[in-house]
Amino acid sequence: MSTFDDILEEAGTFGRYQKRIFALLCLAAMPWSGVYVGIVFQGFTPDHWCRHPAVERVREGCGWRPRDTRALAPPGDSRCRGYERWNGTRLTCDGANLTGDPTVPCSHGWVYDYEGRRSFVTEFDLVCADAWLVDMYQATLNVGFLGGSFASGYLADRFGRKLVFLLCNLLAIISGVLVAVAPNYIAVLVFRILYGFGVKGQWVAGFVLITELVGVEHRKTVGIIFQFFFSVGLMFLPLVAYLITDWRWIQVAITAPYILFMSYYWLIPESPRWLLSQNYSKKAAEVTKAIAKENKKTLTKNIEVYERVDSAKASLMDLVRTPKMRKHTFILSFSWFTCAVVYAGLIMILGIQGGNVYMDFVVTGLVEFPAAFFILVTIERVGRRWPYAVANVGSGLACLIAVFVPDDMHWFKIAVACVGRLGITMAFEMVTFVNAELYPTFVRNLGVAVCSTLSDVGGIFAPFLLYRLAVIWMALPIIIFGFLAIIAGGLVLLLPETKGMPLPETIDDIEHPDRYAYCEELCCLLVGDTPISSTPTWQMSVPTHIS
Repeated sequence: MSTFDDILEEAGTFGRYQKRIFALLCLAAMPWSGVYVGIVFQGFTPDHWCRHPAVERVREGCGWRPRDTRALAPPGDSRCRGYERWNGTRLTCDGANLTGDPTVPCSHGWVYDYEGRRSFVTEFDLVCADAWLVDMYQATLNVGFLGGSFASGYLADRFGRKLVFLLCNLLAIISGVLVAVAPNYIAVLVFRILYGFGVKGQWVAGFVLITELVGVEHRKTVGIIFQFFFSVGLMFLPLVAYLITDWRWIQVAITAPYILFMSYYWLIPESPRWLLSQNYSKKAAEVTKAIAKENKKTLTKNIEVYERVDSAKASLMDLVRTPKMRKHTFILSFSWFTCAVVYAGLIMILGIQGGNVYMDFVVTGLVEFPAAFFILVTIERVGRRWPYAVANVGSGLACLIAVFVPDDMHWFKIAVACVGRLGITMAFEMVTFVNAELYPTFVRNLGVAVCSTLSDVGGIFAPFLLYRLAVIWMALPIIIFGFLAIIAGGLVLLLPETKGMPLPETIDDIEHPDRYAYCEELCCLLVGDTPISSTPTWQMSVPTHIS
């Protein structure tokens, strides 16, 4: 009896059909980067100081620009305090000397030096006591990501990859527009949750769909390149933000591509693996025949008769019941968390550390491009563990070195930051498939789902760690990012190497890998073929809850 992958071998494992669908889904993955780190441009906080009615009247009469009133604010870092006593007789067009007068918290709002550019910070006055609400803008998005990861995985298994892709895409359109027209900041936060849910759900469904359309030998490469297009999307964001000066219109711009992706209703298929799992054999046969036709292949096997193997029921306790499974779960969860915190933090800090944020964003974004190449070159030659660990440790060391680079050596600081971005990007892309290789078949989907949710938790914490600690000392969050990455790299070395190893079938294979390897070698000697416990490809599909 044939497996689906036997049939896919005949239809083509990565022919013209799959390449076309892959290109379409990679395009659909690109706008996610603008959603994820758009806060750098939508939520920048310009220099600001207290507004006062008396000063505003004199400013208008003297023809001053708003920034000219900065000299009338208390000296030093006085963004949140102004002079207590103002009156028109003390202030002329020549200014006033109020040094030594008592100061009080701002009570009439703020003046912003933003040269016509408008962020949600300046619109809603999210400074001083309300500055923490800037963090909520990013945190609520990651709450949506968290919900989208879990829900879309379940819904895609229940109703299909294509349908969930389109519905989440529609939710992203509606909620993205609602964010742009929200009348107040509470509404913005609510719609951002829905926005994160839709965007992440669309990405997950697209990721699963393409990995189920290709053969097992191409799945790792496809997964890495699919994530690579997140970095491609990063290159367009600073251009959009440079041309559009209002945060609401930037929101419209990063949401608009999702409207085009609704056309995928006619352009992408449903996963034939999912159709077969739901006993829609006729529809699965139609998709498979279309694959073979476009790939110029001939089918001889009957897709309606293929091998199904019932897997054991997975339980959360399986992830922590035995020592090595418990170790894997802890280390991988910490790695997902660290990757999200450090990656998001290194991007968001560009908006608060000075310099040309547009140029810095492009330069540090370009360094992500070699990450996929380095991974593809090293994982089959060196293995998984050492490149994965070195990427984490290298990123952490770069963060710590950057702390000691003087501010006047801005470009050297950026160069060091680029090393950090490259390392954490590699780690983020590697944790996806390493996670899948370290769990047995029946619990693999659940294991990746549980561990990867820590990346969304990390995304929730990242803005609070960055923005609140940077107020105390700009270097403090960078130091924390550095130590997190180094610790994660050290823990990765405690994981087993999976290069050249068949995917484990049972928890016993994880707990007793030597016995597992001996059995594999014995089987090879007896049957003269590949190990008989090699997992059927249809069981090795990329987890539906991948983050």
